[in-house]
Amino acid sequence: MKKLAVLIISGCISVSSFAFSQNDSVPVLKDSTLEGINLIAGFHQNLDSLLNLWYVQQALDTNSMVAGVDIDSVGIIPEFHDSIYARRLAEINSAIEMSFNGIVRNFINVYTQKQRDRVEVMLGLTDFYFPIFEEILDYYQLPQELRVLPVIESALNPRAVSRAGATGLWQFMYGTGRMYNLTINSYIDQRRDPIASSHAAARFLRDLYAIYNDWTLVIAAYNCGPGNVNKAIRRAGGKRNYWDIYYYLPRETRGYVPAFIAATYAITYHKEHRLKPVPMMLPLTSDTIMISGMLHLKQISEVLNVPITTLRDLNPQYKLDIIPAREKQQSIKLPLEAVGPFIDRQEEIFAYKDSVFFNPNNIVNPSKYTASYKYDIPSGSKKITYRVKEGDVLGTIAERYGVSVGQLRSWNGISRRNIIRIGQKLTIYVPERKAKQLGHTQKEISEPTPENADANYIYYRVQRGDTLWDIAQKYSDVSLTDIKRLNNLTNDRLVPGQTLKIKRSS
Repeated sequence: MKKLAVLIISGCISVSSFAFSQNDSVPVLKDSTLEGINLIAGFHQNLDSLLNLWYVQQALDTNSMVAGVDIDSVGIIPEFHDSIYARRLAEINSAIEMSFNGIVRNFINVYTQKQRDRVEVMLGLTDFYFPIFEEILDYYQLPQELRVLPVIESALNPRAVSRAGATGLWQFMYGTGRMYNLTINSYIDQRRDPIASSHAAARFLRDLYAIYNDWTLVIAAYNCGPGNVNKAIRRAGGKRNYWDIYYYLPRETRGYVPAFIAATYAITYHKEHRLKPVPMMLPLTSDTIMISGMLHLKQISEVLNVPITTLRDLNPQYKLDIIPAREKQQSIKLPLEAVGPFIDRQEEIFAYKDSVFFNPNNIVNPSKYTASYKYDIPSGSKKITYRVKEGDVLGTIAERYGVSVGQLRSWNGISRRNIIRIGQKLTIYVPERKAKQLGHTQKEISEPTPENADANYIYYRVQRGDTLWDIAQKYSDVSLTDIKRLNNLTNDRLVPGQTLKIKRSS
């Protein structure tokens, strides 16, 4: 009997061959085009593009959360008329519009027919992750349907890392993760922590909704950034309906909302399509304990006889299997049945092979490497603004100013694929001497300092084209909501020349 070991779906669907019919308000397929015929065929040639979903090849090394998948006999695969899909989507009690059209139909085919075995693995993982997402979304009063975003972002793999460096279930870039107070250092990456990253994602989604007041636009902005959505709105003549701005969005984002709708459909109606969740090996019941002191996951594993893979899957934020609780307490999640024994044998666990796991000659001090992960504003640097010219790429700009590509991306909110456009303004922080050597005037490198300025704040002068979101991304640990609250703004409208007060990061 053939077995398939996990994880999960990966793929991309090109959606460039759609047009508006005379009577429809959403795109429909051009049935006669070769591109339309080959729409799904392209799925297999683009495994790491649109959805950033993660495939079986790394499962054995990085994720052991589900059991083997029996794919020896699929049986009859149900198919339904389009009217059935449209009716079922309309019957989903959702605060997010669930449109049905040719694009959504093709994504539904992928989830319910083309990739059935992998979708069944994903369905098995929802039993563990969805309760976490649902509780946090409820806390922030956000639609429960947003729990599906990690399905199309990471296929519920907390260790997923995209080519651009987006990490975790919710695929946060470094800069965005830091903006929403996620810890990222040599030992810990909270982008991989299901609970911490879900809180950050909920705050991010809430901030996006404050901009658009439309959940389909929020979902699109989550994928490509609010800057690209704002450009699409302008190019569409100010229209703010997702399907009206569809062709003005980046190509990879055009399929993001349809994929979200189709994934929601597949999860809701998986029984009707005879999709059976694969039983997973993660414990459904667990508890969290706060600890102090350095502790290795293998110490817990070997003393309590808990599989190391289980501990890693419950605590994916610990990159080196080490819980660095030397300076402040850290949490450890354990299977419920292991909590009591851990408390009873805690001293024994900490002492077990401690000279092996924490040899002073081998131990790494996380603070030593913090600078390699942090892209905060360097001390003593000056801010300059660079306008992108034809032929520019991030690498050459970074080399010219003596900074890294990672710093440029972090300071300017460039979250995916290093894409920059001619005329775009980039914020760069360099030593004052370097800025003057490159011909930048004192006016260009100085920030406004109003009378009676408070040293605890930065004062930012609004430039033409700035949005609150763009400004928030320039500073560490600052959100759009923080700026509005600090400056008593009742809406998102900004005026060039306006001065905003920004709290300095501690």
